[in-house]
Amino acid sequence: MSMGLSLWGYEVRQGTVLYLALEDNHRRLQERLYRMFGVESTGNLFFAIGAKQLGGGLEEQLKGFVREHTDTRLIIIDTLQKIREAGAEKYSYANDYEVITKLKRFADISGVCLLVVHHTRKQQADDKFDMISGTNGLLGAADGAFLLQKERRADNAATLDISGRDQQDQRLYLKRDEERLVWELERRETELRQEPPDPVLEAVAALVTAERPEWRGTATELVAALGLDMKPNALAMRLNVRAWRLSYEYHIHYESARTHAGRSIKLTLEEPQA
Repeated sequence: MSMGLSLWGYEVRQGTVLYLALEDNHRRLQERLYRMFGVESTGNLFFAIGAKQLGGGLEEQLKGFVREHTDTRLIIIDTLQKIREAGAEKYSYANDYEVITKLKRFADISGVCLLVVHHTRKQQADDKFDMISGTNGLLGAADGAFLLQKERRADNAATLDISGRDQQDQRLYLKRDEERLVWELERRETELRQEPPDPVLEAVAALVTAERPEWRGTATELVAALGLDMKPNALAMRLNVRAWRLSYEYHIHYESARTHAGRSIKLTLEEPQA
């Protein structure tokens, strides 16, 4: 993501990435980076091998990083166990749910994707996601989960099961490049379902263009500007729900804020990647 390279055929939006490699050291990180990327480097990929715990300063550290790097798109925490609050009750549903809820709150407010690495249990389960160590509170509070599994430890093939609230369930078959230490896509069990065009988003894309890269106003004014036959509150709700798609497919950033004059909407055409 820091280099803007596509992943397994999926478009990637370039931005700053922070990787908290809390079970690693600098030597191992440098060796892996060299094998993965050679001498190529990027100025917006940051690493740390230490961090504070939840409730003990981690949130402030992450907020500070995002303030300094306003284009941050992804923060990876490896692993969850390293940032759990000291002395917290372990493996209760309430505690697991609270831990992920705190992280999700930060991600939602910051507009950053937060990827938390966690371990699985050795016991098999009918539902593979029940193999995630801990209780269902972890998955219940998260927006989604990726489960990477190998049949045997020495295998260089694995499956990646994907499940989430806003994404289609999928299974990907991967093969590890032992030289570069990266997972390559072999095949997909199912192809992603293509959603039909959304007429509201199409209308917004026709309004916010390179010639007019920003629009501000109320929902009532936006209904008039788009020429739509719908109520302003219905339009605002539609854009709130589809903001991710508006950004991903049309590269338009949607913001909604309450001002002294009422609720205001801002639509901004995102700058193209270099």
